[in-house]
Amino acid sequence: MGRVWYRLKLACMAFFSILFKGTLPASVHEIGGPEAAPEAARDESSERATQILALLQRDGRLVDFVMEDLATYGDAQVGAAVRDVHAGCRRVLERYVTLESILAGREGESITVGSAIDPAAIRLVGNLTARSPISGTLLHRGWRVARIALPPLGEPDTRTVVAPAEIEVM
Repeated sequence: MGRVWYRLKLACMAFFSILFKGTLPASVHEIGGPEAAPEAARDESSERATQILALLQRDGRLVDFVMEDLATYGDAQVGAAVRDVHAGCRRVLERYVTLESILAGREGESITVGSAIDPAAIRLVGNLTARSPISGTLLHRGWRVARIALPPLGEPDTRTVVAPAEIEVM
């Protein structure tokens, strides 16, 4: 039903625009309508996210590892696989992304933070009634991206491919 209303709206807009202005409105030139919005809304940021996944898959086989049902393997087999996945994914991060800790200090040690706490960067857990400055135990230092230097994007047709299918020809 949504598509019918969308087409009716476009038809009315086109009719009155041609009648009073002599031209078609720009929205009439859009292809597809509301159902095509996800395709049209795909921007460079989603293509870059796909690119990161593709790099992690290419060098670390991360997607294969995460999508695999590990319940059928023993701990030793999973542990051996994790080493290879870890090494490949770490190489990707070292090459294309610079990460830095949000907080200095060692996990498990005491820490005090001031009153200006960015909730996107620091998550407080436990006694949330405490006043500034806040003291507690550092559970995780956190990570933030300091630099990203990805290679140029590929052809538009490949920007959604994380890993191509492979066929061994006999």
